[in-house]
Amino acid sequence: MLPPLIRRPRGRIEPRSDERGFTMAFVAMTMAAIICMAALSIDIGTLYEAKAEAQRSADAAALTAARVISISGITGDPTNSSGSWATICGGSASAATQAATTVAQQNLIGGIAVPTTSVTVKYGVGSAGATNADCSTLGVNFAINPVVAVSLQRSNLPVFFARIFSLFGSRYSGTSVSATATAEAFNPSDSSPMVSVQPRCVKPWFVPNQDPAHGSASFVDRNTGQITKQGVSTTGVIGETFNLVPDCQTNHRGRCHLISTAPAATPPSTLQYVPGEVPATSVAIASNGTIGACSQVQNADYWNAVAGCDQTTVYSCGANPPGNIVNLANNPGRPDNDSANAVQCLTNESTSGVGNGQDYLAPGPSAGPYTFPFQILAGSKSALVSTGIASTSQISNSPSIVSLPIYDNVANPTINGFGTTAVTVVGFLQVFINSADNTTSSTGGYINVTVMNVAGCGNSASGTAVTGTSPVPIRLITPP
Repeated sequence: MLPPLIRRPRGRIEPRSDERGFTMAFVAMTMAAIICMAALSIDIGTLYEAKAEAQRSADAAALTAARVISISGITGDPTNSSGSWATICGGSASAATQAATTVAQQNLIGGIAVPTTSVTVKYGVGSAGATNADCSTLGVNFAINPVVAVSLQRSNLPVFFARIFSLFGSRYSGTSVSATATAEAFNPSDSSPMVSVQPRCVKPWFVPNQDPAHGSASFVDRNTGQITKQGVSTTGVIGETFNLVPDCQTNHRGRCHLISTAPAATPPSTLQYVPGEVPATSVAIASNGTIGACSQVQNADYWNAVAGCDQTTVYSCGANPPGNIVNLANNPGRPDNDSANAVQCLTNESTSGVGNGQDYLAPGPSAGPYTFPFQILAGSKSALVSTGIASTSQISNSPSIVSLPIYDNVANPTINGFGTTAVTVVGFLQVFINSADNTTSSTGGYINVTVMNVAGCGNSASGTAVTGTSPVPIRLITPP
């Protein structure tokens, strides 16, 4: 039998046989895309993190420059009568500009410090913005509301896959990131209407509104808050050096028996104070085992508020807020010397006298006169020295800088000698503690200070209080 002329296929042909191997190719393409997207996301993440680091660096630098301006006394010398503004913020060689540049370089971006040439520091007045490299050309308005802006740029960031895309527009330029921050130092003494301030960690030493270096003239106008003696010592209040002493009779333990009905100034070198009420609160207490005064605790709550940081008690300008209370249940003077011992613990002063471990003002460490604008140098027992800062290095912050409430001794002519008395705060003194004498001799128990700044806010200050670490608070005024 002959075979058929047409043979039928024995099996059915598989459909789409020409697509064999597509799955492997698709997987390979998908993996390539995933790897590319992963590489791109890593680069974008790196750039965003660098951008955040740049912003943090700019913020810190701007706040540092504002801090230098705040403690320099510019706001207390609004006419630049000392001719020292240029030294403080007058260009690349000035203290504020150099401090800002140093801080900007200390905050690494992408693991690398920005070069000095990539940091720009400008100064200005209030909402007008900061456009001048030299603050000394800005006039009296600069002292009312000093503003500083810091801009920086970090170039040549390490990116790989992302460099082939043009995704970043003006925000990123190739592999660069930039940031700008603006900070201000707010001076309430020239605000209108008067704005209250609430410094943190104020020491419980109420001082009368009397300036010992100017024949007991007032520190501030009790009604307007204006600084009475503007400018730098000897004609002005900034840079005055005098002794703070308690208005308490000696050898009375447990309670302050007033020497007179109210504290007063004894020109030209003594200013009396009375203790404030300090509740039993949790405060940050200084601790340095090498300082003998740190173990001399008598009145714990009061002592801790001086040796540490009492952030609970609120002192604010105006009539009788809750924290403005004089309490004579404490005796900060002899024989226990609570104030002087606590101050030595606070400032790391090993024994009484200037130059015994604590931070000091140039050209110390010997006793004044001190050079304006102020330069604070790290003492041998400074906490910063233990972190690697060399002793005698210039620093912008120190536990020796403290704030004191100024009360209205006209509205409150007497202090209750048997307990607590509410008083009206009309301003704050910011002083640098040079030394404390904790001896029990007839001349001991004093605290020697230099006035760094004065903030007046009058007895009718209103509105939301401005808070900060000093009576001339600093703050960022650009959104994060």
